[in-house]
Amino acid sequence: MMQNAFDIIGFDLDGTLVDSSIDLAAAVNHALSTIGLPPHPVDEIKRYVGKGTRVMLERALRASGDYSDERLKALSPILMDYYQEHLCDHTRLYPGAMDAMEKLRTRGMKLAICTNKYERFTLPMLRALELDHLFDAIVGGDTVGRAKPNPEPLHEMIRRAGGGRCIFLGDTSNDIDGARNAGLASIAVSFGFVDVTNELGADAILHHYDDLMPMLECWPNR
Repeated sequence: MMQNAFDIIGFDLDGTLVDSSIDLAAAVNHALSTIGLPPHPVDEIKRYVGKGTRVMLERALRASGDYSDERLKALSPILMDYYQEHLCDHTRLYPGAMDAMEKLRTRGMKLAICTNKYERFTLPMLRALELDHLFDAIVGGDTVGRAKPNPEPLHEMIRRAGGGRCIFLGDTSNDIDGARNAGLASIAVSFGFVDVTNELGADAILHHYDDLMPMLECWPNR
């Protein structure tokens, strides 16, 4: 059997493994509606994702022109409570992701997640999507008290997965900068929540999960 270039394949969650944009937008817009603010389009809210739910709401409030610390503090629990009840109304894996992960596991590679989404959302989401059994490590934005691009959660992900050579997939600068800060190779997915994939500085760009295994098989001569 061909030698694997990596022992661990790490994934961001939102915008990388799953498209959760509709459910995230619904939660943000629900919170805004409680103070009479108009909704934001889904594609706009996608750009607010990446540093956790609270920052997503802060960005939406600033875009609405009605930001204050008091507003953010008051609306955060409203958003989070709503989102926790609607985690997977529309959230789905990206095409080809399940098949790719199953192939990686068959080849003996471990799978892991490092997301800035809090554990209270991450773990129930993975259970609801029946994905939790696939991963040897799951690290959320509040697991170690630091979030990407800080390297600590990525180091913890690797430790929990048993250690070894790791590559990380993500869709935002938090993911790619975090991988770089942790000394990891990185792949940016072009189908995620940002439209500046070519500017992230990843080692490679993935356009569809059908291409992940071939990309890893010829790494680094991709």
